[in-house]
Amino acid sequence: MIRRVTESKIPTALSIAGSDSGGGAGIQADLKAFAACGVHGTTAVTAITAQNTLGVIAIEAIPPSVIVAQVRAVVDDIGVDAVKIGMLGTVETIGAVDQCLDLTGDAPVVVDPVMVAESGADLLAREARQSLIELILPRATVVTPNIPEARALTGLGEGASQEDLAMAIVARGPAAAVVTGGHSTGLVDLFCDGSRTVRIEGPRHEATSAHGSGCTHSSALAAFIARGMGLEEACRAAREVASQAVADGLDSIGGGPGPVDVFGLGRSTDI
Repeated sequence: MIRRVTESKIPTALSIAGSDSGGGAGIQADLKAFAACGVHGTTAVTAITAQNTLGVIAIEAIPPSVIVAQVRAVVDDIGVDAVKIGMLGTVETIGAVDQCLDLTGDAPVVVDPVMVAESGADLLAREARQSLIELILPRATVVTPNIPEARALTGLGEGASQEDLAMAIVARGPAAAVVTGGHSTGLVDLFCDGSRTVRIEGPRHEATSAHGSGCTHSSALAAFIARGMGLEEACRAAREVASQAVADGLDSIGGGPGPVDVFGLGRSTDI
C-alpha cells in the first residue's frame, strides 16, 4: 500500500537512477536535493558508473529483477509520494522501470531523460531511446529535458523553438514538460501542459561547476510535488534551487567541472 502525504508524515521521494561514484550527479545528487527540499529520499539504483569530474570510466547495469525488487521494498514499507526517474541506460532497464511504475501507483512521476554525461559519455543506448519514448514518457507527470535532449526525443531540428520542443514532448504522452534553458541564450525554462506554455524566468547562473544541475533540478521538482505543491509552482521553486546550486558550484572538487552545491557547503564559515 502506498502511503500518501499527511500532516504527520515527512514526504518521501523515490529516485530511480544511476549511481555517480564522484557524488556529483545521479542518485547522489538526487538524495542531496531531496534533503535540501525537506523530503526523505529513497533509491532504486539502475546502474553503477565509475566516474569523476573528468569523465565516465565504466558503466555496469543493475539486473532488471534487482531494480524492481528495490522499488518493491521501498513501496511495501516506506511509501512513495513522488518518483524521479533519471539514468536508465538500456532497453532492459526501461522495461524494468515500466514494471516499477505499476508498483508506485498514483505517485507523480518526474522524468529527467538522461542521455549524455557532462563529459560527453553516452548514458542512454541509442536503441533504448524509442523504449523511453513509448514506455516511460506517457507515464510521466512532467518530463524535464534540456534543449539537446528535447531535440533527440522529438526528432525536431535546430530550427525548432523551445516552445515547439515543449509541445512536441507533451504530444508524446506526459501531462507536462519543462524544457530547461541552460543551453539557450536567454536561460529561460519553458513549461507546457498541452494547453498553454509558460516562461519560467529568474536568476540562472552560468558556471564552470554545473555537474549534476539537471539531476538537482528534476529531483527538487519531484520533492516539491511530494510536498503538495502545484506543478507550475513546483517548477518555479525547483528552478530557484537548481540555479542557486549552480551559483554555488564547487570549483575545488576534482580536476574537471565540479559538482553543483545544493547545500551551500562552499559558503559555510566553518570550511
